[in-house]
Amino acid sequence: MARRSHLHLTEVCALASTSDDLSRLGLGEKEGWLDDPSLLSTLSPHNHSLALAHTAKSIIVVLASAGTRSSIGDYNVVSRIKVSLGESDGSVAAIEWVPRRSEGEGYGNDEVAPAPVLAVGTTVGYLVFYSISGELIHKQSIYPARILRLKFRERKGKGNSLQESGSDELSIVFPGVIARFDGADIQSMLKKWTDEGGSRSWKRSFSEETEESEGSFAKVPFQLWNVNKFGSCADAAIVGLMPPPLLEIQSSERYYRAVTIGDDSVISAYRLSEDRSRSLVGAILQKVGTATISTISSFSQILWRRELSPAKKSRPKPQSFAKVSGLTCVKDPPRKGERMTLSPGGTLAAVTDSLGRILLLDTQALVVVRLWKGYRDAHCLFVEMLATKDKSNNKSYGYNKSDYCLCLAIHAPRKGIIEIWQMRTGPRLLTIQCPKGSKMLQPSIRVSSDSVSSFYNPLEVYLLNGDSGQLFILNQHIG
Repeated sequence: MARRSHLHLTEVCALASTSDDLSRLGLGEKEGWLDDPSLLSTLSPHNHSLALAHTAKSIIVVLASAGTRSSIGDYNVVSRIKVSLGESDGSVAAIEWVPRRSEGEGYGNDEVAPAPVLAVGTTVGYLVFYSISGELIHKQSIYPARILRLKFRERKGKGNSLQESGSDELSIVFPGVIARFDGADIQSMLKKWTDEGGSRSWKRSFSEETEESEGSFAKVPFQLWNVNKFGSCADAAIVGLMPPPLLEIQSSERYYRAVTIGDDSVISAYRLSEDRSRSLVGAILQKVGTATISTISSFSQILWRRELSPAKKSRPKPQSFAKVSGLTCVKDPPRKGERMTLSPGGTLAAVTDSLGRILLLDTQALVVVRLWKGYRDAHCLFVEMLATKDKSNNKSYGYNKSDYCLCLAIHAPRKGIIEIWQMRTGPRLLTIQCPKGSKMLQPSIRVSSDSVSSFYNPLEVYLLNGDSGQLFILNQHIG
């Protein structure tokens, strides 16, 4: 089927038919079913894989298309993941695609990158990984609180600046707490899972257990920070690396800059350290307290001759917080921060608030550089558009990064439009009409370019029409 273009939108996928799994998620029940806050969605460029989850039903449906860049592919259900969580594990609260890297980073046009895996966060702080076919890969306790967001961020720069250095990361946002997994540690875990595929299948065929406990998985290292100094957060992001504080002893440890938004403080900024060391007094008190409690418990069991019941597997104790120092905060009641999205380099952040305003924050200077009003319930995503409006200047070999300009796409559902604004202080370039019940999506993973060619894959934005089942991509040409 040929691709249909609607001036600024081009169709890439279409839902073939309504299945029972999609009906359980609300498809076909009413218009605007994508607006249900209990419905979670995440998009991957791998066959335009779309994962849909319902928090109340603990079911995840994965759709994929067999279409190409020159034809439309039908969306079909490729897997149905029934999240195997016990009563103490909570229910689904957040989902995000995470890529699988092979030994060679780049993939040519004829090569196929490995299928990504799906990260699932629960309402009580567990992080679970599933394959695209629904196989359980990993399960780990992070922090005993509801996971608000899962954010995977690619860092492909290899420069010398702080913003260009670093590695891929998965951030986990809790109310007042943020955790960070290094991309290299995640890839090591996924490689081990791939290598053990045969033995894992053999064990499964002879195992009588239906659920795997957390203890059967090796722990993946991560950092954990308490960022509630200025109030609990509704969203947060690690925007990049930053230099150590003045008069600080130089070491190999890294310092990160984090930005949070919430009810008490619209915008807050923190310096995060990898150091988890505590004071000598605190360490002594923990050792003495643990030994005292253990002694009293053993003595009471002997005194009352209480029969020991079978030990119930308890949740691992959360790891200690690393050092955090507050940088600044903006309190402006009754304004409340609601949602935040980062630019590719992390230097800009778009923040939506409860008063229908959008704040463009410079995350390095920690200054609001732009403000939009009258955008209640808005959703923002950064996108890269071709800077020239002349389509006749089409390059057959592709475009370089310098050919694109960074823009902000603002979806205003109450107005039924998407606006494209040039960053930082540029004009509004486009206004696109979009049907009711649509949702903007953006893959956290970019399609890998061929390492030999200079072809650049820009940051793209998709539009999912929930009522028609069509997935559109925003055209890069402004004209």
